[in-house]
Amino acid sequence: MGDKAFRAERLSKRAVLTLNGPIGKVFPLFGAIEEKKWADGWNPVVLYPTSEKLEEGMVFTTQAHGHGETAYAWIVSKYQPENHLIEYVVSTPNRYWVIAIQCVASSDTETKATVRYTFTGLTVLGNEINKVAVEKMYERNLEDWEVAINHYLTTGEALKHH
Repeated sequence: MGDKAFRAERLSKRAVLTLNGPIGKVFPLFGAIEEKKWADGWNPVVLYPTSEKLEEGMVFTTQAHGHGETAYAWIVSKYQPENHLIEYVVSTPNRYWVIAIQCVASSDTETKATVRYTFTGLTVLGNEINKVAVEKMYERNLEDWEVAINHYLTTGEALKHH
C-alpha cells in the first residue's frame, strides 16, 4: 500500500455477442443465478440478500480460476432491467474488475449483448494477472459465451465442457 513506485494499470476490452432470442429472454441470463442455466460449472454462493433475488448490491462469491487466487468476491454494482444493463464489480486482494453487460434488441428474435471487462491492478502481481486474464478471456472474443448462451436458448440445457 505504501509503495510509491507501484502504478495501477487498467485494461479494458469489449465484445458484442449475437444471441438468438428476444431481449426479454436473453437479458435475465446475465444475472448471477440465471447464468447457471447456460454456464457449465458456474456456482455462485449468495451472501446478500438472503434470497437469490437479483438486485443492485447483491453480494456473492465464486471459485477462482488459477493465478494463485482462491475466490472472487462479486457485487452487483448496477442493475437496470428497464435498460437491459447489469454491471458487476469482482475483486481479489491483488486486483479488481468491472463487467458491464448491455443488451439491445436487434429484432424480435435476436439480441446484441455488449460485454465489457475493465481490469485494474491493485498490486504489481495484480497488473500481471490482469494482462494474462484479459488475453485469455478475449482470445476468441467471448465466442464461447455466445455459443453457450445460444445452445441454451435452442435446447434449454447448458453446454457441457469436457
